[in-house]
Amino acid sequence: MDNIDENIINILKDDARKPFVEIANIVGLSESAVRRRVKALVDNGIIKRFTIELATQDKTSALALISVSPSIDTSKVSEELKKIKGVDIIYEITGQYDIVAIMSAPTITEINRCIDNIRRIEGVDDTNTVIILRVVT
Repeated sequence: MDNIDENIINILKDDARKPFVEIANIVGLSESAVRRRVKALVDNGIIKRFTIELATQDKTSALALISVSPSIDTSKVSEELKKIKGVDIIYEITGQYDIVAIMSAPTITEINRCIDNIRRIEGVDDTNTVIILRVVT
């Protein structure tokens, strides 16, 4: 991977739908060269997937910090978290808590329901939830 690949990745992070012709003009290559580079980045596992980001103005987001009982494998709790509607991203972390779950839902009531479901998972000892007030970009 070289500087051009890094530039292509940064462009795609900003807008995964940007046409290869526009990317080519930015990085100074032909459209076919950009297409080949993106294919190689995908084939080599550097780019795992292309995703969409939904508008956030009509939803509530929160972070749930989760402590897992020492007698339970953290990965088992993470697998159960994946099944809960509203849990978008799961990170296993170090420190006071074992897992951070990023949640989103249309209302606080639905976030509360999601938190209640998290607390019901076997092995969850404690949670600390914070509501995201604003995203700064």
